[in-house]
Amino acid sequence: MGRKIVGIVTKGQPTLVGVDISSTAVKLLQLSKAGDRYRVEHYAVEPLPPNAVVEKNIVEVEAVGEAIKRAVNRSGTKVKYAAAAVAGSSVITKVIPMPADLDEDDLESQVELEAVNYVPYPIEEVNLDFEVLGPMANNPGTLQVLLAASRSENVELRSSALEIGGLTPKVMDVEAFAIENAFALLANQLSGPRDGLTALIDSGATMTTLNVLRNGRSLYSREQVFGGKQLTDEVMRRYGLSYEEAGLAKRQGGLPESYQAEVLEPFKEAMVQQVSRLLQFFYAGSEFNRVDQIVLAGGNAAIPGIAQMVEEHLGVPTLVANPLAHMTLGPRVQAHALAQDAPALMIACGLALRSFD
Repeated sequence: MGRKIVGIVTKGQPTLVGVDISSTAVKLLQLSKAGDRYRVEHYAVEPLPPNAVVEKNIVEVEAVGEAIKRAVNRSGTKVKYAAAAVAGSSVITKVIPMPADLDEDDLESQVELEAVNYVPYPIEEVNLDFEVLGPMANNPGTLQVLLAASRSENVELRSSALEIGGLTPKVMDVEAFAIENAFALLANQLSGPRDGLTALIDSGATMTTLNVLRNGRSLYSREQVFGGKQLTDEVMRRYGLSYEEAGLAKRQGGLPESYQAEVLEPFKEAMVQQVSRLLQFFYAGSEFNRVDQIVLAGGNAAIPGIAQMVEEHLGVPTLVANPLAHMTLGPRVQAHALAQDAPALMIACGLALRSFD
């Protein structure tokens, strides 16, 4: 039988540090909670060597583990348990019906038997987990159960990288669920109707992901290959810089005046096109033909003026995600650096919140 994904559903955690392993960086975040206020205790963003992670698949586990170790040291966290996530493209999620009268053990065996029908890999190569969502609206004798399955190697590579980094993997989540978790913190920043559709666009280094959410639950998800690496590559090519120098110049400035008009503007236009395309795919395959709000997350959301440009072109109110906006900061955290990194910390934030399930 498939081994469990370590706890998509485990409750009552020790404090966990959220570790988001993306294509270009390891993002680490630790939160604490007093009453209903969260506080950012520790965080770090540690760049990865080129091609250590390709389109969210770990290729060089040692290099990723070393980056996690550096992130832990830089952040100053003393927490040893971690929550990480596998990417959407490597996870199958399906809501399946189950009889409501099964006890927990029977339900588990039944889900494992049923999983064979939904998972296109040999079941012994898969990590499975499930969560009971509740009874079906029109049929109280049947439960809706969310099944999540990922190939074991995806889970094992992430677990190994965490262990090399000195952390013990406690929770292996799914990126889309982590984003849902963090999305709850944005509720009071949104302007659309209460049960409106929000398009969350997470644009990172190599992948741009669309999640459409209604009432905090994901209705639709799609990813395509497009990201900030294209901007970095263009900066390298045009100004003769190394990969590291180009990445730094993008964030900290110091490029010639021509950069703004000749490099950054065309990239912003390309990004608006990608957002538009992702939404067209969603409209084409659903009964909807508009969304009420666009939220930009990921490293590219920090590009000045990008939200305005999306809003002007698509005619939909657009804001930049900051899941940490209403949190207080611990003594180790620099407010300015955190504000710049916040849009890229959605997944890390959703994972760190698993401490308080």
